[in-house]
Amino acid sequence: MHEKTLKLLEFDVIRQRVAQGALNEEAARRILGEGPAWDPQEAGTLKRLVAAVWDRITSGDPPPQDPLPDISFVLPKLGVPGTSLALDEAYALGVFIGRGEAFKQWLLPGCPEDGAVREPEQNPLYTVVRALPDCTPLSREIFRVLDKGGKLRDLPVLREIHRRIRTLTRDMEALITRYTQAEDTRYMLQSTVPSQRNGRMVLAVKAHFRGRIKGMVHEVSATGQTLFIEPEEVVEKNNRILIERTQLEREIRRILREMTSRLAEQRQAIEAFHEGILRLETIRARARYTGEIQGYFAQGEASGFSRSIRLKQARHPLLGAQGVPIDFTLEGHTKTVIITGPNTGGKTVTLKTLGLLVLMNQFGLALPAAPGTMLPFCDGVYVDIGDEQSLSQSLSTFSAHMSTIAAIIAHATEQSLVLLDELGAGTDPEEGSALAMAILDHLMEKQVRLIATTHQGSLKQYGYTQEQVENASVEFDAETLSPTYRILMGVPGESRAVDIAARNGIPQAIISRARSYLQNERADVSALIRGLTMKHQELNTALELKQEEEQRLRQERLKADLRELRLRQQEAELKAGEVGRLRSFLEESRKTLENLVREVREGELSREKTRKVKEFLHTLETAVAAEEGALKEEARLLAEGQHGFAGEPEPGPRPPGFSLKPGTPVLAGKYKRPGRVFRAGKNGSWVVEIGSLKMSFPEQDLYPLPAAEEPPTPVIAVPDFASTPQPQFELSLRGMRLEEAIEALQRQIDAAVLSGLREFSVIHGKGEGVLQRGVHTYLKEQPQVAAYYFSRPELGGFGRTEVVMKC
Repeated sequence: MHEKTLKLLEFDVIRQRVAQGALNEEAARRILGEGPAWDPQEAGTLKRLVAAVWDRITSGDPPPQDPLPDISFVLPKLGVPGTSLALDEAYALGVFIGRGEAFKQWLLPGCPEDGAVREPEQNPLYTVVRALPDCTPLSREIFRVLDKGGKLRDLPVLREIHRRIRTLTRDMEALITRYTQAEDTRYMLQSTVPSQRNGRMVLAVKAHFRGRIKGMVHEVSATGQTLFIEPEEVVEKNNRILIERTQLEREIRRILREMTSRLAEQRQAIEAFHEGILRLETIRARARYTGEIQGYFAQGEASGFSRSIRLKQARHPLLGAQGVPIDFTLEGHTKTVIITGPNTGGKTVTLKTLGLLVLMNQFGLALPAAPGTMLPFCDGVYVDIGDEQSLSQSLSTFSAHMSTIAAIIAHATEQSLVLLDELGAGTDPEEGSALAMAILDHLMEKQVRLIATTHQGSLKQYGYTQEQVENASVEFDAETLSPTYRILMGVPGESRAVDIAARNGIPQAIISRARSYLQNERADVSALIRGLTMKHQELNTALELKQEEEQRLRQERLKADLRELRLRQQEAELKAGEVGRLRSFLEESRKTLENLVREVREGELSREKTRKVKEFLHTLETAVAAEEGALKEEARLLAEGQHGFAGEPEPGPRPPGFSLKPGTPVLAGKYKRPGRVFRAGKNGSWVVEIGSLKMSFPEQDLYPLPAAEEPPTPVIAVPDFASTPQPQFELSLRGMRLEEAIEALQRQIDAAVLSGLREFSVIHGKGEGVLQRGVHTYLKEQPQVAAYYFSRPELGGFGRTEVVMKC
């Protein structure tokens, strides 16, 4: 049943596309031989592994792209005693180990570095990667003998043999040159260029000069005019070269045999490494497919699966951009959904989409659907789709359907998903409907998850009378007389057979007669269905408006909370500044009062002393009243969402030559009160006499007092907190330092949150990857960011990141 399901739902096509992303032929063959996991723990672990590798791919550190050679034919030879690997076999093994180690090291940053032991369910990627043996020494052993191009290195023992061969070859060439260059022998030769016969150097001698050049005849030409002779002087040189070459081959075989022996001692480690790298490569191919379809992993509980079916904007992966996104739910007490509606409206596509996404989910793949998609674990997906009529087996269409459904009934459990297309079709409508309802009853008793499509009118009524059944339909546009391919949950649909027949060329007279037959029998039912469909559309519109209003209110609440937070911060800053200034004010007032009291006690109470006391009290009362009025005004404006001091004269640049000294008239402090410098204070401050009070101010708070100028009146400033920077749809960070880029990205995220921007792009370029990694690290820590991933290659690839904000 499973193999039949995979074929009907075209899972093999998805599997082929995943295999194309593998960098190893053996890993690709494994993917093609694997199917969905039918064990919940195995399926959940596989999903977490693929998701972890996908996170690593999108982290900003590009993965290794070098292909891994196939070494499946090499490993068996390591188990044969005394065997020796050939150069190409040893080279393939060394390259696989080297690139496999690079792949492993690339994965390790995605694993915890604290060395703590982790359960496979908590961190399967960490467990798999850490379990791989370290084969780096074996790679070094291979490339100690071979160079990076797969050639044998010039080892000392081989170097000496090569030197002797070169010496002998030069001596032999010198002997041959004497024959080809000497006047007394050159005319005897057919060619002055020496030849090779059986690995030995010979001369091409004219046949009638055979006796003139002594030596061994190796070959005679076809015409008999040329003899290939090895001169006697050259024979010994050729013999010695042959001996040296034999010795060279013997040494090479010995080196390879010893190297193979050392590798064979670690055969189990090599096999474990090979198996682990292949498994990780099949997982990386699955993660690559996630990027190709720009998909999201189905959400679920701790196991990785939910208890309900919820598709959001799901597309059939083989339809690509042509597929219409569908929303579909099966949750709560509902176990069965009956989909009705017109032909070619998308009912069968909906069944295939749901079934294929379940298979992909249990194959560890992301899905071409929106975030929030949820799928349960299924111990089997059973499908009856299409016409399986067989003449050889004497099966009609109806009989074929019944045979398939009988097998489904025998195998399906409460964890299974059953998809039945055109249930009850192919026979008498009345009997077909009765049989279909009985089948639905039986499968519901087994608590099977079931989605069925039908044109039977009685099954629409059945959906309303059963508690665990929900009706659904594919939408039909009555104006264009064509389907929209959208799924409407909760209402049945009309088959629209007459409308579709009219669109496909049936004569109008036939169409009119068909409508007259239907008018009396189905007018009430059709009107009811149309009314339900309209009500459903109205409810959907109302729900969309409600969601938009909720989104707007959330944004307004967020803005209000942010404004309140800023106001509280400003209020705290103002209070802190006022407390410090009042402390200084009270300290100076206390000193002045103490001086006056001391003067009164030391002498007689005179009119001048009484005047000074009254003047001090009046000045103090005036200052306190001014402070109280200013604080009340600030409190009022803070309550209105404003703060600061507007209308306050901005101090201009100090005139050249201006300096502070005792007696200098100045405007002092926040409120620019006129006074005179009394003396220098501590830590760069100055004591200023304002009326009869003496107060301390920092030098930067003192400004020259223009002649005949009245002290400025303090007025409260009103900065605009409501104004916020507008977010950009494409934020370019190129040319910025990392700190500047992070600040710009922070402002962009804040603006996106306040304005409700759902997605935007960040252009950071590739370069050395510093800005790229910094951006991804910052995005990973932001709770407002739902997801981020590299753009498609044509949009910028690794130089550009797409950011998706949370709703």
